[in-house]
Amino acid sequence: MDTPSNDSHHSTLIAACVWLAEGQSSQRDMLVSLQSLKIQSQQPFGIIASHRHDRPEIFEFADVVFREPLEPATKKDEQAVIEPTVPRWQFVLEQAQKRQAKVLLTGRNGIDYEMHRKKFEAAGIRLLTGATSVAALQSIEDKFSFMKHCHAHDIPVAEAWRFDNIEDLESLLDKHGHQPLCVKPITGIFAQGFWRLDTGKAAQDQYDDFEHLYFTTAKKIHYKQFINAYKNSQMVQNRPIPMLLMPYLSGQEYSIDVLCEYGEVLAAVTRHKTGKIQHIGYEQPVMDVVIPLIKAFGCDGIVSVQTKADDEGQHRVLEINSRPSGGIGYTAHSGLDLTQVGFAYWLGFTDKPTLKDSTHKISPCQIRAITTSVRVEETIAH
Repeated sequence: MDTPSNDSHHSTLIAACVWLAEGQSSQRDMLVSLQSLKIQSQQPFGIIASHRHDRPEIFEFADVVFREPLEPATKKDEQAVIEPTVPRWQFVLEQAQKRQAKVLLTGRNGIDYEMHRKKFEAAGIRLLTGATSVAALQSIEDKFSFMKHCHAHDIPVAEAWRFDNIEDLESLLDKHGHQPLCVKPITGIFAQGFWRLDTGKAAQDQYDDFEHLYFTTAKKIHYKQFINAYKNSQMVQNRPIPMLLMPYLSGQEYSIDVLCEYGEVLAAVTRHKTGKIQHIGYEQPVMDVVIPLIKAFGCDGIVSVQTKADDEGQHRVLEINSRPSGGIGYTAHSGLDLTQVGFAYWLGFTDKPTLKDSTHKISPCQIRAITTSVRVEETIAH
């Protein structure tokens, strides 16, 4: 496959480069922060970005861009181009060596890169996958394994019970159905498959049968309807989806953006929502849970953590995402831009940050996220 690169921004090589590979939703904001860092820095460096698809709204903030190889096509994927290709990690490694990249943030495909960590280290590239082993990344991704690992390290975590079929589900509901519950798949992103159930509620407070079809973003469903849908789903029968049944935690939910290295928190910014407003700052009770969590999984790079308080106000971990969150750009409003702090350190421009010093730089604030648009030109795929 011809994987084109675009060198239109710079025609000469720069001594050091950083590379942001395809992410989930934060790649553009991080590139904006890096361009701002480059303007402020007395030492020059280049910025490389890559993605599977043509994303001009992302690529406009990179000095050099690459199209990552597409995944191999399957019989069911008629849209994919069936062409021989090198693995993504190999393509990125080869190009990173040519471009003298010193730091690579892998984004959404961390495990693929982590399997070949030694090759990147041999090339002098600081690899940031969110952890430093495949086992750790797999444990982070599998929410049931994640919970068990938290228990083993005495970290407050949301309790969960796994079910793989209707018999498991009904048995768990018989045992735990006296309380408000929720369900979610063992692996997944963007709240896919998450639903609140009305177990434990009085009859007059249970969800209407039509409610989940009308108020779709509320993610609420009458528990009998969920049982019926799960029991009769052809999709579940054809492709079983391991899921978790969990107590629904009623307290405040937090998202925590964390800059870390080999299990040590170097800087972090906490945020929570009230309505449409995001409250940015540093909440010590939340961090008291996050700091040992990052150590237990050996997190490395820029990751995000979700916590939620229970009825007694105890913050409990929901999950780690082994990549930057979609809100990583919000940290710039606090006076501590985690993207800039991290990459300035990894490039060798600054000393190693400390959590104590980083926390003093945070100015708590409130922000509102807005949706904007950019014009993109149609391009012809090669």
